[in-house]
Amino acid sequence: MHLPLTDWFPILRWARGYGRATAVGDLTAAAVVTLLLIPQSLAYALLAGMPAVTGLYASMLPLVVYALMGTSPVLAAGPAALRSIMSLAAVGAVASAGGADFIAASLLLAVLVGAMLLVMGALRMGFIAGFLSAPVLSGFVTASGLLIAMSQLPHMLGTPLRSSNLLLFGQSLWQHAGDLHPLTVAVGLAALLVLAAARRWLKPGLLRAGLSAGGADLAAKAAPLLILAGFIALSWWQDWSARGVAVVGEVPRGLPSLSAGVLLGVDPSVLRALFLPALLIAMLTFVEQISITQAFAARRRERVDSDAEMRAMGAANIAAGLTGAHAVGASFSRTAVMHEAGARTPAVGLITALLLGVTALFFTPWLHHLPLSVLAATIVMAVGSLVDGRSFARTWRFSRADFAAQALTFAVTLLVDLVSGLAVGVLASLTLHIWRSSRPHIAVVGRVPGTEHYRNVLRHEVVTQPHILGLRVDESLFFANARYLEDRVSAELTAHPDVRHVVLQCTAVNDIDASALESLRNIHRTLQDAGICLHLSEVKGPVMDRLRRSDFLERLSGRVFLTHHQAISALDEPAQDPAAQI
Repeated sequence: MHLPLTDWFPILRWARGYGRATAVGDLTAAAVVTLLLIPQSLAYALLAGMPAVTGLYASMLPLVVYALMGTSPVLAAGPAALRSIMSLAAVGAVASAGGADFIAASLLLAVLVGAMLLVMGALRMGFIAGFLSAPVLSGFVTASGLLIAMSQLPHMLGTPLRSSNLLLFGQSLWQHAGDLHPLTVAVGLAALLVLAAARRWLKPGLLRAGLSAGGADLAAKAAPLLILAGFIALSWWQDWSARGVAVVGEVPRGLPSLSAGVLLGVDPSVLRALFLPALLIAMLTFVEQISITQAFAARRRERVDSDAEMRAMGAANIAAGLTGAHAVGASFSRTAVMHEAGARTPAVGLITALLLGVTALFFTPWLHHLPLSVLAATIVMAVGSLVDGRSFARTWRFSRADFAAQALTFAVTLLVDLVSGLAVGVLASLTLHIWRSSRPHIAVVGRVPGTEHYRNVLRHEVVTQPHILGLRVDESLFFANARYLEDRVSAELTAHPDVRHVVLQCTAVNDIDASALESLRNIHRTLQDAGICLHLSEVKGPVMDRLRRSDFLERLSGRVFLTHHQAISALDEPAQDPAAQI
């Protein structure tokens, strides 16, 4: 499908009006988000089973690409907890973590995710976001948050634990309960407590001390980086690595290089094994991304292009894979920081990438003594917002069927693995949709006294005629529910033996497919054989156009009325002017 160049690269539109005031807002936001992104990028790379420096790589060229192709001025593209652990789960099934094959497969997964998003965006397939219902997504994300926290406990406890699912984690924790490393545990807990205290009390405390709101906000956002710097200093001073505390170690200095050669050496069987996980990750990436962009666009009274967002994130993932990083996506926490810090255009991503490039060129040697348990504590603090236990109670009160799908997705994700949980979630969403559509709400309706309105006889005091059966169909008609309509009409005729006219009120029918048309023919034949006329009312224009392309209207024993009230009036008083017919 041909798209204008400005659709592929929205920067060609917004860059024309870029000025000093806009640049100041973007520069401020970029500086703030960089302080937050440096510790997160290192932590999320380790979460994905990748070398720490690749987290910086995932935060450079992908941000540049998104800035060129994205439409949201505040979306923070880059490494994120959920994407990282899904990458680890998918790649861990085909390669052992830590080896060259694992890194190559992680890069391939990022390229696959990116290629799928790019192609779907070019074909304008943004509707794919609807394949995951909100309860299913909530169940998956909550379980993922717990798995992410479990995956960091080995670093915080100083002992090897299997954490791919809850069962293996529990068994492994029981086996290694006596192997904890006391100093690692102390460092991890101290980092967790300091990070939690800074998040809760630092900003209010600084405000009470008289610091300006802007200064207190900046200090609170920079706190994680400052805390990491403090623990690096303590680790170097106390030589924690010599005392058994695992540290990041040597971090290569410099900018990322192209990894196309690494990708070409991947076994084709790995490509086939990663295809389905890549598709699921691509879907989740877009669902999460569009939810975040639309939420902030509504706050800022801006507009985002869903298909352009899909293309931009696809290209960002390809850029990540080609520069030695794992799959990337949208981060809600960093997007919120971008918004609050005053980001004005997607150029904030370009500035952030530049600042991170400076960090990679000159400051990576300072990370050598950073304890892994401190990075693990950073991740645990960051993923707390993913766990939403209250959503289960809300869903239970509102819909038992949605709760069942949510609980099933949660259980499979937590007890089996992430990819299986997401696959089950997609299937559960589609199954629920088909099941609900296959049993549409069909109401017998009567007239509300003194009005021309018709409502469900089971819910309202209404007037009906014994020889007229009015049925309101509250769903489009297609192959999955056509038979149900036949059965419902038959059941109502059995319950109302005096009926001589059946009127289908089609207010909510937006479409009729070939299977449903055949069912309407069957209903018509059955009614005609019984001496009963079939009528339609309130048929929408597009549906009427489709019916006219068949012979159904020509053979119809009854009539098509503009409104349901006209139908009942005409059939109740046959002498009335038939001008209501259309």
